[in-house]
Amino acid sequence: MANQIVRATDFLLDPGRTEIPSVCGVVGGEDMLRRRSLMAIRQQLLPREEDAIALTSYDGTAVEWRDVEAELMTLSLFGDRRVVFLEGADKFVTSYRTELEDYVESPCSASNFVLEVTTLPKTTRLYKAIVAGGLVIDCASPKDREAAQWICAWAKKTHRVQLSAGTAETLLDMVGPELGLVDREIEKLALSVGEDGEITDKVVIELAGDWRAKTAWDMLDMILSGNMRGALDQFDRLLTAGEQPIVVLAQFSSSLRRLAAAARIVVQAEAEGKRVSVGDALGRVGVKPFFLRKSESQLRWLGRERALALPGWLLEADLALKGRSNLSPRMVLEGLFLKLGQSVEVVSG
Repeated sequence: MANQIVRATDFLLDPGRTEIPSVCGVVGGEDMLRRRSLMAIRQQLLPREEDAIALTSYDGTAVEWRDVEAELMTLSLFGDRRVVFLEGADKFVTSYRTELEDYVESPCSASNFVLEVTTLPKTTRLYKAIVAGGLVIDCASPKDREAAQWICAWAKKTHRVQLSAGTAETLLDMVGPELGLVDREIEKLALSVGEDGEITDKVVIELAGDWRAKTAWDMLDMILSGNMRGALDQFDRLLTAGEQPIVVLAQFSSSLRRLAAAARIVVQAEAEGKRVSVGDALGRVGVKPFFLRKSESQLRWLGRERALALPGWLLEADLALKGRSNLSPRMVLEGLFLKLGQSVEVVSG
C-alpha cells in the first residue's frame, strides 16, 4: 500500500478496511481522533493480549532519535514484527526532522512505526514521504454538518444508541465542538436511554453538559437580552472554576454563527426584491422549533449590521485567544460581549 491519506472519521468507523503499513502518521489537532486512532492501530497490529510484548511506546518530548531508531531496527526475539509508537512528537519532529525523513523513505520492513503529531504541514518532505510510502490518518476536526453526521454514526457503532443529525447539532451547540467531550456526553446519555435507545433533543437539553456548558449558554442568553451584569457574573464564575476562555467562546460560537447566517438570508432576499421572515430564515439555518422564539428575539436584539459582523468578530476573538493579541483572554471576550450587549432592533422581517 502506498500514497494514502485516510480521514480519522472514516478510519474509526471501520478500522479493519485500512491496512497499517510500516510507517503511519497520525496527524491533526483533534485529540479524541488521534487517541482513538492510536487505539485502533494497536488493536489491529496487536490483537491478542500476549502481543503487547512487541510494542514499545515513547513520549516524543522525552526521547532521542537513537533510542527510537535502535528499537525500530531490533528484531524481535520471537520473530514477530516490532511496533513502535512515538506519541506527542511535535517537538521531536522539529529536533530530528532529517533523521525521520531518511528513515521514512527507507523503513525497516520488520517494524511498524506510528508517529503521532498535532501538526505536520503537507508541504514538508516528511509528510510527503509518509504519504508516498505509508499512511497518514488525518485527525483534523470535522466541520459543522459533517461533524453531526459522524457523531450519529459513532454513537451507533460505539455506544449502541441512535440520534438524528439535528440532535447531534444540538449536542454540539451545548457541549462545544471538542469531540472528546461530545463522546463522553453520548456515553452518559446512552446510560439513560439504554442500548438501542434514542437520544432525542429533549434528552440532550435535560441531561447533557455539565454546569459549565449550561452556564456558558445562560451567559449568552443574558448578553443578548441586555443583562450584561448577570452575564459578566457568570463569566467570572466560569473563569474562577478554571474554564478556559477559548472553550467558552467555542460553546456559544455556533449559536452566533447561525444568527449571522439567518441575517444573511434576510438581507439577500431583500436584495432580490423578496421577503423572508426572521423565523423562516432561522429555520433554514437549522434552529430548532423550540428555540425559534428566543433566537428571533436575539437576532432582533443584535440588529442587521452586528449580526452580519458576527463571523468576523468571532474569528478576531479566536485568533486573539490563540496569541494574536496583547490583551488578556478575559479582556478579549469581555470586549466581544460589549459588542453584543447593546440592543439595536433593526433586522428586517
